[in-house]
Amino acid sequence: MVSFEMNDRKKIGLGLTGFGIFFTTLGVFMLFDKGLLAMGNILFLSGVALTIGLTSTLQFFMKPQNYKGTISFGAGFVLVVIGWPIVGMILESYGFLVLFSGFWPTLSVFAQRIPVLGWIFQQPYIKALIDRYRGKRVPV
Repeated sequence: MVSFEMNDRKKIGLGLTGFGIFFTTLGVFMLFDKGLLAMGNILFLSGVALTIGLTSTLQFFMKPQNYKGTISFGAGFVLVVIGWPIVGMILESYGFLVLFSGFWPTLSVFAQRIPVLGWIFQQPYIKALIDRYRGKRVPV
């Protein structure tokens, strides 16, 4: 069993990932501000690389089943940087869903254990929806 040791590099990586998500969300709320979206993308990717390691990150993005997600996420990133933030974010969103669809079951179990939010996720109709998609990848 692999343990997740929390060293300083991983703490910084999780912080950068959190700030990346924050800046991306703020960029969307500010009517697709190109600068905030680009900063959020850079922080998110560098945070993931620091959290799981550079080689693991490259292996994850270069898996053959992740090519569609990697290409659409990368193309969306380039479009955001060159000034097409809405189209870029649509492509990035699709790539994000394809890349990280395998993590949704783990995320749902984690969300069910959060004190206040967990109560919402444990309601019968939401739990049935989560259980229906548990373990399934997003169709591409």
